[in-house]
Amino acid sequence: MDLGKSVPEQNQDAERGSPLPGPATIDLDALRREFDTEARFRKLKGWMAGVVTGACVALSLFHLYTAGFGLLNAIKQRSVHLAVVLFVVFLLYPASQKSPKDRIPWYDFVLASMAAFVVFYHVIFFQDLLLRSGLPTAMDLVAGFLGITLLLEATRRVSNPVLPIIAIVFLLYCYFGRYFFGIFAHRGYNFTRIINHMYLGTEGVFGTPLEVSATFVFLFILFGTFLEQTGMGKFIIDLAMALAGHSTGGPAKVAVISSGLMGSISGSSVANVCTTGMFTIPLMKSVGYKPYFAGAVEAVASTGGQIMPPVMGAAGFIMATMMEVPYLEVAAAAVIPALLYYFAVYIQVHFEAHRLGLRGLPRERLPRILPLLKDKGHLLVPLAGIIYFLIAGYTPLKAAFNGIIITMVVSFFRKETRLTLPKLVAALEEGARGALGVACACATVGIVVGTATLTGLGLTIANAIVKLSGGMLLLTLAFTMVACILLGAGLPTTANFIVTSTMAAPALFQFDIPPMAVYMFVLYYGIAADLSPPVALAAYAGAGIAGADPMRTGMTAMKLAIAGFIVPFIYVFNPMLVLVGLPVHPAMLAILAVALLLAGAVGAFNLEHSMKKRAFFGSMAVLSLGVLVVLAAKNLIPLDFVQAMATAMIGVCLLGMSAVGFYRAEMAWWVRVLALGGALGLMIPGWKTDLAGLSILLLIHFYQKTKENV
Repeated sequence: MDLGKSVPEQNQDAERGSPLPGPATIDLDALRREFDTEARFRKLKGWMAGVVTGACVALSLFHLYTAGFGLLNAIKQRSVHLAVVLFVVFLLYPASQKSPKDRIPWYDFVLASMAAFVVFYHVIFFQDLLLRSGLPTAMDLVAGFLGITLLLEATRRVSNPVLPIIAIVFLLYCYFGRYFFGIFAHRGYNFTRIINHMYLGTEGVFGTPLEVSATFVFLFILFGTFLEQTGMGKFIIDLAMALAGHSTGGPAKVAVISSGLMGSISGSSVANVCTTGMFTIPLMKSVGYKPYFAGAVEAVASTGGQIMPPVMGAAGFIMATMMEVPYLEVAAAAVIPALLYYFAVYIQVHFEAHRLGLRGLPRERLPRILPLLKDKGHLLVPLAGIIYFLIAGYTPLKAAFNGIIITMVVSFFRKETRLTLPKLVAALEEGARGALGVACACATVGIVVGTATLTGLGLTIANAIVKLSGGMLLLTLAFTMVACILLGAGLPTTANFIVTSTMAAPALFQFDIPPMAVYMFVLYYGIAADLSPPVALAAYAGAGIAGADPMRTGMTAMKLAIAGFIVPFIYVFNPMLVLVGLPVHPAMLAILAVALLLAGAVGAFNLEHSMKKRAFFGSMAVLSLGVLVVLAAKNLIPLDFVQAMATAMIGVCLLGMSAVGFYRAEMAWWVRVLALGGALGLMIPGWKTDLAGLSILLLIHFYQKTKENV
């Protein structure tokens, strides 16, 4: 594919479809400002831009230094981090639509300085605060009140009003608890106790969420911006084009692959839609996909990046901290759910392409994989390095630091990827900018966590959910799912997970479900809010690029993400799918072997492939089967795990058939219902359900084959 061409030119080259609006007719900045609040920053010039750049670069260098040479005391590390973040937010983000967009007004300089001081207050008076812990002075209370107020305002500016309003409601709940009714009533707390708990200690604003933001999250965001400056984004798209662009409905598969990879690194589903989507959505439309379907595919693929290792939208780091386990365990546990999620999307775009009779792009228009890897394959080394360091037992902080160093080194292998001084400064600045929203969200959501610890609200909500469900696990799961979608609406990934894990997860802990399964459950449904109308921000952004109806795009996105709505129930009932009770390294090898076995089997039996290619796939399947046999023979992996994983992937395939309504021919409504039943049977653990699901699959195969022949 000639990526140098504009999207309209590519559209005119395509054999199907009409010319479509490309970047020349879509105001990308306006689109991002509409759906991605973090893109609503001032466009500064001159010395004002220099002040912001200097503060951002200083913040990034601070985090690089502490990651490489040792962190400060916990409260000092968090205070320096948040102080600079708030300073930059007030300079960079206007208070309202009417505020100046090309300069910083004097009052924002005042607010920025005041916010930096009241947060840095913890560093200046560190010893004094330590000695009078629990006995705040009047000045402490003033600093705390101003700190919370300015934090909420900064969060409103960089994010949206949703999270600050939630925080204010929780603060009011702390104060007026005695006036609430029933199980939600508590004795209430005075102003001094609330400020002391929320600001002067480590239970509220400066709690665990901000700790994660001030360490792991910032470094991984910075790692992503360093990769982006080397040209990693274009390389991933080119690589996806080379791998899948020629296949049936190739552009949609390119979107699934590239957006999934980029979404994991970027940590923002909306931002990712607005970047990779500008290329993939017009390309999908050009080969015949409906606009709403193209927008939905991009939205689902970008959102899925939030649950894909190694970064997981930074939620994985918080999850590891909450469970007090190595991050590697969380990343490994997320592999099978993410694999099932993306496999379901991939299958659906494949069947949709067959249903519409869509073809892939001609091979001569696509990048060749070997020359591409020769030119830019070195850009994959930092990602491989990150994975190696995590597996080797390094902390996520050290792994990210080493990844940044490796990125800087390997960038010099080619002139076009080299991190020159301007690119280096840009990476440092963009890294800090990318962390602003996360840091504010983590600090603000600390108020929610602080309320839960002060009043016991989390346990209260958990008891209410269990009581409402009558103690039935399935109903409790359903109510928790709804609660997570509602609580996660409009929140960034990190804040989303913290709120859902604090408010909704305790209900599931009452059923002795393993923590890993519980936290994965609430993470998935919290993230689903980005796809679920009426607040489906990622889907609406995709609709804006595609020129499609937002609501229809959102509903289609929910259908494409159907695995994300079903699979969490499955691993609650079968925790092996999130590696509970399994050794990490053999389990990861088994996952790879099962995936290659199924891919090899499908390729070997595909009559459209040449005999040489079928032989290759067959050999891959046999080799993978051999690996699984060895793992089982040495008792490293139980057969139940292999069975559960393999049947779940086959079940997802049936799920995709049912959602699209096509397999070899159009499926009647009763066949789609039967396919859905077979999918659930395959995903629910047990030999009987698996046999029932496989029987249904074979029945549908032969029935649809007959219809195809007719």
